[in-house]
Amino acid sequence: MKDLQKSCKIAVVQAAPVLFDKKACVEKAVALIKECAENKAELIVFPELFIPGYPYGMTFGFTVGSRNEVGRKDWLRYYENSIVVPGPETELLAKAAKDAGAWLSIGVSERDAVTATLYNTNLFFSPEGEIIVHRKLKPTGSERVVWGDADKNYFPVAETPWGPMGSMICWESYMPLAALYQKGITLYISPNTNDNDEWQSTIKHIAIEGHCYFINCDMYFTRDTYPVDLQAQDEIAKLPEKVCRGGSCIVDPYGHYLTEPVWDKETVIYAELDMSKVAASRMEFDVCGHYARPDVLKLVIEDK
Repeated sequence: MKDLQKSCKIAVVQAAPVLFDKKACVEKAVALIKECAENKAELIVFPELFIPGYPYGMTFGFTVGSRNEVGRKDWLRYYENSIVVPGPETELLAKAAKDAGAWLSIGVSERDAVTATLYNTNLFFSPEGEIIVHRKLKPTGSERVVWGDADKNYFPVAETPWGPMGSMICWESYMPLAALYQKGITLYISPNTNDNDEWQSTIKHIAIEGHCYFINCDMYFTRDTYPVDLQAQDEIAKLPEKVCRGGSCIVDPYGHYLTEPVWDKETVIYAELDMSKVAASRMEFDVCGHYARPDVLKLVIEDK
């Protein structure tokens, strides 16, 4: 392992998106990035699909074997508020990261520049404004009627002063993780919309298995944040008042909470990551190093 910068000041942003409004989402993100920079953050992390939000509970008119025109109107609105990468919105985010002098991770609904397919995507921006793109390999459940499977950008890793940084979006973390472990990640970024209690067990296990920092960035949003002129008002009315409760936190390389989960509010979690813990924690267990047996167990990865 290469020498790492000894500490990282991180900001984990648990915030509500402005649903179905990419312009307002970007404006809110830029303002929050500026706030994090004023608090000396070197790494700023946003949730899954912060632009233009996660349309929880909506069917877009799909049922097995059919769909309807009312749902198509809401889908088109979501499509139009998804973003092309690179594009005007990423230029604003890149500038914000550059102005902040920080690394930035943010989830977006990406619109393919050639086809009409959407992708659940996480973006890394370097302090120089460079973009690294990760598309979610397999959308979960009925997400598959909104977003397509990743066709590229499977397991990109950013080389940061604190070591390799990778991301897995929400339930991608239930898929085999050796693809990131083999790249030596020290920072595991998990943008998600998962406020289930059992998720907290998952993230602790990944942190101790990979002996890396697990950055659990969830969003908090409520039913009244849905636009009142969407077609799917009956579906939205059935949602709980608190649609996603958050639960953002940071787990250290030993599987312990560095910051406890935060529920039921928008907030920014600040913490100092002691990067020496990564190497120290691998003394007795290095998942792709001295504890590995590639002659017995091997994972073949098609990475592109």
